[in-house]
Amino acid sequence: MAGHASAVDGLTSRERVRFYLVDHQTVAGKTVDVALLSLILVFIALFIVETYAFAEPYLPILFQLEVAISFVFLGEYLLRLYSARNRLAEALNPYTIVDLLAIAPTLLIFLFPTVELVALNVGFLRVLRVMRALRFYRFTADEEFFFGTVSLSTLRAMKLALTVVTIFFVTAGLFYSFEHHLNPTVNNFGDAFYFVVVTLTTVGFGDITPVTNAGRWVTVSAIIIGIIIIPWQASRIVKEWTYKERVNVTCENCGLAYHDKDASHCKACGHVIYQQYDSRE
Repeated sequence: MAGHASAVDGLTSRERVRFYLVDHQTVAGKTVDVALLSLILVFIALFIVETYAFAEPYLPILFQLEVAISFVFLGEYLLRLYSARNRLAEALNPYTIVDLLAIAPTLLIFLFPTVELVALNVGFLRVLRVMRALRFYRFTADEEFFFGTVSLSTLRAMKLALTVVTIFFVTAGLFYSFEHHLNPTVNNFGDAFYFVVVTLTTVGFGDITPVTNAGRWVTVSAIIIGIIIIPWQASRIVKEWTYKERVNVTCENCGLAYHDKDASHCKACGHVIYQQYDSRE
């Protein structure tokens, strides 16, 4: 703890804020991480619960809770801009943009109540609300977490799992937003999520089908994104596991990288690479 205390000694207030926003080791840094992660989960849960009929009597209370969390995230957003070394770069950072998009719909409806009527017609604000799931990616920016440091392969596996869940959630949210007013088989988020999982896993029971053009395009887009992104990230994990026991040395003759630790010749062209192998490693 003394080392952590000395790390913030002599820092300006701006530098101190930046330190705790990115820190994963001090008590304050871990508290910030856990609090933000918990609020994101609650924020997402509110979006899901509000789609069910049993929640209608409690909608005002749920919306007030959503507004309160949004203002917390707005404070975090402003603190990140305030403490950033380059504020323009921070504002244009994809993570920061996602943070703003996730809270913008709730804050707009709170500040301008008439916007909600427009939102119900065009679905724009409700569509943006599903973006809040993307906030989880900020926690996978590096290998440092509030519970410790993870390996690169573990981090990539976490990103793959998060990517799959995000694709399912965002697609289900968009599908619900476009379909629930016109499609009698889509009554809540659970129906939309069921459709997405069944569709993207190519099971396709056919009991729920899109009836709007927007719903069809969401489905097609999700399938294309799933086909491209999921195998790409999975291949990175497989590559990491495959090359884990090899040394990243490139053959000067043919350009082949990653050789066995005790290799003295390139296995592709036979060129001498003379790797030093230490059996104690």
